Amino acid sequence: MKTAVVYDWIDKSGGVERVLPVFAEMFPDADFYTSYYNPDTTPWAKHLKIKTSFIQKFPPGARASRIISLPFYKYAFESFDFTGYDLVISVTSSFAKGVLTKPETKHVCYLLTPTRYVWGQTADYVNPWLRFLVQPTITKLRKWDFIAAQRPNKLIAISELVARRAATYYRRDAPVIYPPFDLSRWDTLRTDNADRDLPIHDVGYYLFVGRLEPYKRIDLLINVFNKLHYPLIIVGSGSQEFLLKRQAHENIVFISNISDQKLVEYYEKARALIMPQEEEFGYTAIEAQYVGTPVISYRQSGVAETIIEGKTGIFFENQTPADLYNAIARFEKIEYNIKSLSRKSGLEQVKRFEKQKFIKAFHNAIDT
Repeated sequence: MKTAVVYDWIDKSGGVERVLPVFAEMFPDADFYTSYYNPDTTPWAKHLKIKTSFIQKFPPGARASRIISLPFYKYAFESFDFTGYDLVISVTSSFAKGVLTKPETKHVCYLLTPTRYVWGQTADYVNPWLRFLVQPTITKLRKWDFIAAQRPNKLIAISELVARRAATYYRRDAPVIYPPFDLSRWDTLRTDNADRDLPIHDVGYYLFVGRLEPYKRIDLLINVFNKLHYPLIIVGSGSQEFLLKRQAHENIVFISNISDQKLVEYYEKARALIMPQEEEFGYTAIEAQYVGTPVISYRQSGVAETIIEGKTGIFFENQTPADLYNAIARFEKIEYNIKSLSRKSGLEQVKRFEKQKFIKAFHNAIDT
């Protein structure tokens, strides 16, 4: 089949960017469409055949800014021509599902989440003092987003949490196929790992891995660790980096632009991975469990579908400093036991998300 894969923007490296290379493996002749492509920040995409929208011609600052480009995204994706394609796969948390296809072209959407800042999470993206100014824009985007979500022939959700959101916001059923974990690749990364220089040499540090954006709730993490004075390593970059660094005390170290090989080492030496955010799936939780590192996570999150409570992780109920502090205290009381259990159970848990299972399930979903 002549296939196109459509993603919102190819300009970062994160959890979902581990999924796109798997689609390239499944459909080696596929064309990849996106609003904007930055080759300097996406080495994983250098072998893809990428076609961009008119946003690529914007000045660098404008095309890289989600806010400046916001009014143009829906037109960018609606402008793509998929004549002659048998299959279009949109991978999206926002605009890519809105592409227009002809009746003879099958459109399958791999839904990362209904657009966060439009449905239920506006407060994580918009300052309360500005919300009344942007509300008319949000309302228009919500109407368009609902219509766009009806365009794919089939929605597939990355987790049960996302499937529930699709039912609530889009009034559509979305069977779940969990994102793939490339076990053989991570086996290689772990075997080849020989560099042992870490910014905090004591192995007793906690770890956060992810984009430095408001919905990740890193502010909550910093609030607690500023008081605990425990070593914390934050791996990632994003729009909140400058602000978060200003808030953090000396026990908190920020790292960005590291290789996956190095990332394995950070996971291996961490006491626990902490995930204070509401995550749709939580790829980093899978990576931590792979090396046997426990996870401390907010319960109302897709992470709850990926870890075994009491064996590979524990939960806290509310995104408050008190709840996170108490979760860390509980973890410390059972740290030896849960680390032992996580080393025994983590790899078996990770095998639930093995790449070949994803490939088989997705091909089956396309064919039905």
